[in-house]
Amino acid sequence: MRDLRIVFMGTPDFAVATLAQLVTSGKNIVGVITAPDRPAGRGRKLQQSAVKKYAIEKGLTVLQPTNLKNEEFLATLKNLDANLQIVVAFRMLPKTVWAMPEYGTFNLHASLLPDYRGAAPINWAIINGETETGATTFFIDDKIDTGEIILQESTPISDDDTAGTLHDKLMELGAGLVLKTVRQIENGTVTTTKQADANDLKSAHKIHKETCEINWSKSIDEIYNLIRGLSPYPASWSTLTNGNEEIFIKIYEATKEQQEHNLKVGTLVFDKKELKVAVKNGLINLLEIQLPGKRRMKTSAVLNGLKLEKNAFFS
Repeated sequence: MRDLRIVFMGTPDFAVATLAQLVTSGKNIVGVITAPDRPAGRGRKLQQSAVKKYAIEKGLTVLQPTNLKNEEFLATLKNLDANLQIVVAFRMLPKTVWAMPEYGTFNLHASLLPDYRGAAPINWAIINGETETGATTFFIDDKIDTGEIILQESTPISDDDTAGTLHDKLMELGAGLVLKTVRQIENGTVTTTKQADANDLKSAHKIHKETCEINWSKSIDEIYNLIRGLSPYPASWSTLTNGNEEIFIKIYEATKEQQEHNLKVGTLVFDKKELKVAVKNGLINLLEIQLPGKRRMKTSAVLNGLKLEKNAFFS
């Protein structure tokens, strides 16, 4: 069995689950690379990444380079004498970094590659109405998410999953998959599969503000999938025209009610507790929303303080 010396690279909570699995399993983590501390919150105080907090708690060596090509950083990394590097939710690595260890550098990606390469695979799987996704480990090469696949596992996407709930499912699934991959590398039993390269692969490109705007003219399923695929972050949004006022509203939770009606798309159907939006073949019932300058709230609570005009509508 190979004696592995592992450098782990990651930043958010998603990566912590994998690092914790490796530590709990007794793997030799000789260094952790994560993002530099960044100002956050109203006070703009420096905040440590979730991975850094965990690594410090476990007494692990932490590096926070701003430039992955910096000679001093590369020398420090080399001195850790790692023979395997594992990447989970980190940035793109230069070849000088990923080609350094003897047994290579592998990445965990939250999709069934080659579909959904890119920055937002969890969001896009739900937005596109997929009923299944999964996690993949693969050896990094010089392109994004294109390296040879080591292992894959799938999981169903339920009709009420959000990006948040699916994130948590894949976080746990992925942590286990990384551990299985490490054990194969330890035993020298890894086999890899080249990724198919077709023109019709589904993309998981970065999500921008305009991606999140709801087009109420789309089908009820497309709207519902967009809302849950962007919840809790970055959240879908729409503009509410209420008399002479236009209000930017974020929408976090909704249900769909398929029914026939004669209402114009975007028309509101509301009372003191419920707010529904007319769409093709049904209504979208808004359960949790956020007004400008306010916190995220149940729609029933928002309606207590928001006076809606009879002809109010979403555009």
